[in-house]
Amino acid sequence: MRVINRSVTGICTSVFAVLLVMASGGEGQAQQVAQEFQTAQVSAMQTGGSATVGGTVIPYKEVTLTAQIPGRVTFLAGAEGHLAKKDEVLMQIDDDDLQAQRRAAVAMIYQAEAALRNSYMQYSRELYSPRQNSISGFPGMGIPSTFDQFFTRGFSNFMGQSDSGLERQADLYAQGAGVNHAQSALMQAQANLEALDARLRDSRALAPFDGVIVNKHVEVGDTVQPGMPVVTFAFTEYLRIDADVPVRLAAGLTVGMIVPARLDAGGAVVEARVAQIYPIADPGRHTVKVKFDLPKDTPGGPGMYVEVTVPDASVPTRLQTALPVEALIWRGSLPSVFVIEDGRPSLRIVRVGYPLPDGRVSVVSGLFGGEIVILNPPANLVSGD
Repeated sequence: MRVINRSVTGICTSVFAVLLVMASGGEGQAQQVAQEFQTAQVSAMQTGGSATVGGTVIPYKEVTLTAQIPGRVTFLAGAEGHLAKKDEVLMQIDDDDLQAQRRAAVAMIYQAEAALRNSYMQYSRELYSPRQNSISGFPGMGIPSTFDQFFTRGFSNFMGQSDSGLERQADLYAQGAGVNHAQSALMQAQANLEALDARLRDSRALAPFDGVIVNKHVEVGDTVQPGMPVVTFAFTEYLRIDADVPVRLAAGLTVGMIVPARLDAGGAVVEARVAQIYPIADPGRHTVKVKFDLPKDTPGGPGMYVEVTVPDASVPTRLQTALPVEALIWRGSLPSVFVIEDGRPSLRIVRVGYPLPDGRVSVVSGLFGGEIVILNPPANLVSGD
């Protein structure tokens, strides 16, 4: 029995030694393959469900300037794409008639100012030199006029036929009323001038901010009426995404959340930030309007189609694998990769998803994570070599 046990022990020791040699040989082969080719490890992470929503790139700010007065267009700043600074004139309507009315209004102000000065002078004259004391108001000259002032007027006041104080007060009030009337006339003339200046300002369309002309609705020589659009002006240095998100998906979004967005221009993937979530859903489409901010210098422009990936809480979490784009090879209709198995490259067909923000691409099926793949495999590489 002891001899048999020793034999079994020896056999097990030999098998273990052979396995150790084979393992060390496989590891050496794997290291040798890793040295011959550039490799990378397939990453795997648990991710929640997501859905793709289509949207449109829009300017950060956009306004449509309309005509405020009727007239003929005499000036336009430029064609679509013209860059304009704040308060630059974008459109001008013929204002010759308004300019003539303004000159007439200025003349009325000069006239009202002269009338006001005259009324002030008459009031001062009545205040310091009443008309009832003037000797020019009585017949005669010299001593007869003096007698009239001292005796005739005094006797009339005594008999109750006149009241000198009341007459002076009435004359002073009349001159004061003349001053008020002249002041009202001046204010009315100034208000008329201000109204004409406002209409003159309305004859021009000014840029409300630094931006670019994105659309012209009229041309020089066109006749416009109040309310007609003339120029669409936008701030395009920063861009946004306007998307209608289903209600079940909008519930998982919060302001400030970062989500991936795939642009139609070149398929570039950028990070978009949730900027605004409308508080009311569309009763017909059952969607919520959501706006996303795009990074500065994003390729493309307003009107471009974009796809936004938003989280979907109704879909359970799943394992998402990803690998570098350099590991993909196309030998037919489906992509494939070379995976190092037992120290040798093995060709495996995979199904890829969307590009990721870090430059890798997601893998839907074919890999489980942790595998070592060969980057930029040569064209003559054969599976199993």
